[in-house]
Amino acid sequence: MEGSFEEFVAAGGGRLLRTALLLTGDRAAAEDLVQDVLERAYVRWRSIEDPHAYTRTAMTRAVTDRWRRVARRPREVELQGWHGRPVPDGAADRAVRADVVDHLRKLPPRQRAVIVLRYFEDWSEERIADELDVSRGTVKSQASKGLARLRELMGADEDEEAMSRW
Repeated sequence: MEGSFEEFVAAGGGRLLRTALLLTGDRAAAEDLVQDVLERAYVRWRSIEDPHAYTRTAMTRAVTDRWRRVARRPREVELQGWHGRPVPDGAADRAVRADVVDHLRKLPPRQRAVIVLRYFEDWSEERIADELDVSRGTVKSQASKGLARLRELMGADEDEEAMSRW
């Protein structure tokens, strides 16, 4: 072959790109195709007799191989309607719980103990009284005072909603 690779690319690069664009239908894919074919041609440049025929054939085969690869891929299955629905992750519940825990820390120790044992552990008033060594009336009054203070800190609506979740 007479002439250098650089001369071939300078003279025929535009034609190669047009051909690749017609074969692929996409400018970026055409540029990639021309680059791949020219890389192969450069490596074999001394053994190529007709560079125009070589590059045309190489581009056609590359595009055909691409079509075959695409055809062999498994077809995508359309997702059902339920795939798009949001799934609650529990973040809102954890945020409310963290808020309740922060406000519980502001209560005096005995009120906090009564609230936690009564409403979080679901203990009876008698069991709490026995455990804390106080009367049942003290448990009731500490629970009442503790809930009132929590309502103050959190707001009555938020407190009832939060307490109903546990």
